[in-house]
Amino acid sequence: MNIGQFKSANGQLIGSIATATIDLARLGLRPVESDNERAPAYEIVTLNVARRWVQIGALWELTSNSTGEVFYQGKLDDPSLSEPLQITLFGNNDEGFRVVWNRPQPRRENMDGTRQTRRKANDDGFGTGNATDNGQLADADEMPAF
Repeated sequence: MNIGQFKSANGQLIGSIATATIDLARLGLRPVESDNERAPAYEIVTLNVARRWVQIGALWELTSNSTGEVFYQGKLDDPSLSEPLQITLFGNNDEGFRVVWNRPQPRRENMDGTRQTRRKANDDGFGTGNATDNGQLADADEMPAF
């Protein structure tokens, strides 16, 4: 499900994310400069009530195994949120990024600690989302019909 966007404005990536309960109207992506290969590519920052930029998340650069497309994945977290919001960004600096949200599947374990095989989830009437299992945006012909 698309919940926001980021676009380049005066050399900075500025955007917003909105859901039924979250309205982050002014977000920024601040590049992280690090020699550590595990460091995120971007910090996600927002203006707080005192109009100061504060970090509320981070994004790591990933590459699709099937297409080679580069995308960014991470999460937003703040004490005001009941749980972290996991997001994925698709696009590029020139054309902008769309923000996609997908609910992670719970991990299931057997009593002995081994991992269960995944079972098909019950249909809740809301469909399956618009991201594939590897986090990419599904093509229009792959989208479920409602």
